[in-house]
Amino acid sequence: MATDAYGLADIKKEIQHLAAPQLADLVLRLARYKKENKELLAYLLFVAGDEEAFIAQSKYEVSMMFYIMPSQAFAALKVLRKILRLITKLSRFSGSKTVEISLLIGFCNNYLEYVNPKVSYKPMRTVFIRQIEKIGKLIAKLHEDVQGDHQQEFDELVVKAEEKLSWFTV
Repeated sequence: MATDAYGLADIKKEIQHLAAPQLADLVLRLARYKKENKELLAYLLFVAGDEEAFIAQSKYEVSMMFYIMPSQAFAALKVLRKILRLITKLSRFSGSKTVEISLLIGFCNNYLEYVNPKVSYKPMRTVFIRQIEKIGKLIAKLHEDVQGDHQQEFDELVVKAEEKLSWFTV
């Protein structure tokens, strides 16, 4: 029988019957094969308990990527997409919408700070607009108690963008 024929439920049942040393061997073997598996395991073991520190460290990494971004529009767009891939990966690791919103708001703030506001390259503008739309949709999915905190940050971001970017309108 092929290995892909087993579903997640079957794997979960089998894992529950394993002893701790066997389970540790399996996890380490998984971590050896893919870099992303190793990164996820490191996140779960060392960082998951301190979400605020994780957000701060991630925002710092993103801002450093913005800082070294080239000035040519095409090359800068490639860096923006790379940053967004990193944010997506980090958001999947945490599994939290609030972390994703915080990272995306940080991305947009860095965009406003480091990207030339007069850039006429439409794909660069589209990246920013899509992230603003994504943040709005994510905030709408949150519980009402948590929405208020992020909504205020989002509103400030939109006002800042309207002031700085002549082409941006909500």
